[in-house]
Amino acid sequence: MSDCLSTSSATPAGTVAARPSWQEPVAAALALAVVMGFGRFAFTGMYPLMVQEGVMSVSTGSLSASANYAGYLAGALLAAKVPARATSDWTRAALVGTVLCMLVLALPVPPALFVALRFAAGVTSAVGLVCASVWLLNVAGRHDGAPLFFAGVGTGIAVSAELIAVGNMAQPGSSALWMILTAGALALAVLAWWPIRIPSAQTGGAAAHHVSPRHALGAWPLVASYGLAGLGYIITATYLPLLIHGALHDVNPLHIWAMFGLAAVPSCFLWHAVHERLGTRRAMQWNLVVQALGVALPAIDHSAAAYLGSAILVGGTFVGTVTIAVPAARHAARSVRFNLVAAMTAAYGVGQIVGPLMASALMSHGGSFNGAMEIASAALLFAAAICQIRVQA
Repeated sequence: MSDCLSTSSATPAGTVAARPSWQEPVAAALALAVVMGFGRFAFTGMYPLMVQEGVMSVSTGSLSASANYAGYLAGALLAAKVPARATSDWTRAALVGTVLCMLVLALPVPPALFVALRFAAGVTSAVGLVCASVWLLNVAGRHDGAPLFFAGVGTGIAVSAELIAVGNMAQPGSSALWMILTAGALALAVLAWWPIRIPSAQTGGAAAHHVSPRHALGAWPLVASYGLAGLGYIITATYLPLLIHGALHDVNPLHIWAMFGLAAVPSCFLWHAVHERLGTRRAMQWNLVVQALGVALPAIDHSAAAYLGSAILVGGTFVGTVTIAVPAARHAARSVRFNLVAAMTAAYGVGQIVGPLMASALMSHGGSFNGAMEIASAALLFAAAICQIRVQA
């Protein structure tokens, strides 16, 4: 995004901008909470309830999940063409689109329309993510706000999960819960709206992190490991509440799913610090190995502790992968002629599309998600092995 423009406002010498210094990162994080935490991942919390009500079958849910990830891929490619100066407008458009998609899900819609809506929600999620990141990091120049920004994903997951859990105490049904989620997403979108609309009065941020070749990842190993990470985490991120609901009837799966989101919030700061200390190769390896263990836990043991451990380990690493990989792409992009971030996003998107389809096929044959979780865990370990490839000095 070399055409990114500074929107810094001229202020008289000796004056200080009136807006709080963390207004931009907080607003961008709230936008990410809406488009990702609500628009993309609230469906995971609603999945078992909708299946239980007979509103949706497991196969329709898997198809909807893959459609959402296909929409995410399409949205990312679309957002890559948005000029930096227009990213605030596109971020706000993604907020509106996300809220509208959730509102329509509260209506009794046929399966085909439900799948189409999940595709549209995937588009708005990706557009919101990419445009909000460009607005924050390039237009506002707030590179120091990156960990807080990515923490918005986990915040949105945790808040949406608890809204579902609290709303479900009255057993209003999935349609009413979608209305509650829409109201929650709208409230956060309103909080994010005006700070994103106002051009930044500050430019410049933390200095870029320089990675030595010994600790860096090359472009193709980065694309390959990132794509496998998309396949690896998505089984847990799609099916964890459904797995808990089927195995542990006395445990509310939404509270464990909320832990998934809560674990993601501090993980952005943790993995950013690990990346700064150890470099890209080792940070990605540690991240992916821990994530592989978390994905495999429910296949090894069906206890409440195993599911909780899976939620914490996968929730505490999957956004961390992004926190490591996106800054690393800036270093590796110098060695290639294509848009490396776009290629990484495409690979990640393909992994997310393949995962639910694979899980659905294995489920229909074996009656269990164990095989899918084992394959996903193996994909993450393979990704960690790819990270061993060193960059030529």
